[in-house]
Amino acid sequence: LDREVLHLRDSLVPRYAEMIYYGFWFSPEREALQGFMDDCVKEVAGTVRLKLYKGSVAVTGRRSPRSLYRTDFATFEADTVYRQRDAEGFINLNALRLKIRALRDRRA
Repeated sequence: LDREVLHLRDSLVPRYAEMIYYGFWFSPEREALQGFMDDCVKEVAGTVRLKLYKGSVAVTGRRSPRSLYRTDFATFEADTVYRQRDAEGFINLNALRLKIRALRDRRA
């Protein structure tokens, strides 16, 4: 899953659980949400290694032939995918709300 789909899915999980808890298994809204959940995982494949110990579980490894993570792209060094200047715009946009807040607070 890509990051944004994962975030959206995670934000909907509590609502999905609530529908089931209140007995709405056959409701149209639960079925619609199920369609979204099914679509989210249609590309998911692989294996996960777990460690179980005294009522807890820990992921100790995972492997997928369809993973979006690639070690050759997970670098901030020179490569064909990542350019340092790409980060500047991203950082500036993410920091914009903080800059605006600082300007507002200085005026107050």
